[in-house]
Amino acid sequence: METVRTTARPALLLMFAIVLVALNLRPSMAAIGPLLSAIRGDIELSFSLASLLTMLPVMAMGVAMFFGIRVSQRLGEQRTVVLSLLIIGVATASRLFLDSAAELILSAVLAGVGIALIQALMPALIKSRFRDNVALCMGLYVTSIMGGAAIAAAFAPLVMIRTGSWRVGLAVWAALAVVALIFWMAQPAQQSLIESKSTTRQSFFNNSRAWLLAIFFGLGTASYTCVLAWLAPYYLEKGWSEQDAGLLLGFLTAMEVLSGLAIANRSRDRRLVLVVLLGLIMAGFCGLILSPQHLSLMWPCLLGLGIGGLFPMSLIVSMDHLDNPQRAGSLTAFVQGIGYLIAGVSPLLAGMIRDHLGSFEWAWWALTAVVALMILMVLRFDPRHYARHIH
Repeated sequence: METVRTTARPALLLMFAIVLVALNLRPSMAAIGPLLSAIRGDIELSFSLASLLTMLPVMAMGVAMFFGIRVSQRLGEQRTVVLSLLIIGVATASRLFLDSAAELILSAVLAGVGIALIQALMPALIKSRFRDNVALCMGLYVTSIMGGAAIAAAFAPLVMIRTGSWRVGLAVWAALAVVALIFWMAQPAQQSLIESKSTTRQSFFNNSRAWLLAIFFGLGTASYTCVLAWLAPYYLEKGWSEQDAGLLLGFLTAMEVLSGLAIANRSRDRRLVLVVLLGLIMAGFCGLILSPQHLSLMWPCLLGLGIGGLFPMSLIVSMDHLDNPQRAGSLTAFVQGIGYLIAGVSPLLAGMIRDHLGSFEWAWWALTAVVALMILMVLRFDPRHYARHIH
């Protein structure tokens, strides 16, 4: 495979288009939490059922990861992204006309499939087109994903207040897909990097290191999905308004954006950075449990800085294991596929804990224990031994 080295201006335009595409990968989920009380006032939803609005699209993302690379091989990267944005846009816009929990959940699952097709493709595309700046460009890409979540979480309540409709607060984000579609289709056609080659078809199911990376990514993403689903409802139960709870979630995701931008370190040994990020997440969860109403900006800040850095670093560590962009793309698709299936269960478990124990605190404690386990897993990521685990 010939590595495509773009010159400065086309490279900047491509990266800008990637950023716009990435902004579409979370609003369909992030807008729900701040509007949940209004949705529950109109549609009958228990907390366990409401958790499906985050759980099922994340699970759909996991399943779709396994055929996302194959779809890219068949259609080419340009048309794959166009198809994905169309799916996300239609699923999001359809929320203007929803009348039942089943329809809302179906729109979330459909959006999850569109999201997965893009997320399966992007790591290989970035490693190929921006080989000299993979960490920086992955940081920008993942940061933009979280930026989309921040925008939706912060402004969905404002849209609802202005229009008087939670449906508009959920559906307005289809406009982001239209903007991204216009800019992506304006990109000059280039040789597809995801060709149908034997290297992309390698199975990682029998590789223990691939499973370790997938479990690590899944447990880290579980923190992200739980916070995305339940932080705003947690503070709504503490007496906060929808607008304030949404702004708090927006603030957390803004901290994720800052962390994602700052995380591009040059060292191949990522262990110290990972431990620091996990420590920030633990501190944030402990603060949410022990003192949610005092220093209420501190705990989302710590969580955001930790989660925002952990997400791209988990993918970068996976990509570090292989030099070939296609094989690295296949590995990250496997890692995300298994990881999202693991992470998808977490909002449901947290919602069930809330329904049965009457509080989200026990869910935060469980996530704190998970993060402690992840710190032990980090010790295995010594770059000197990568070649021994995956060749």
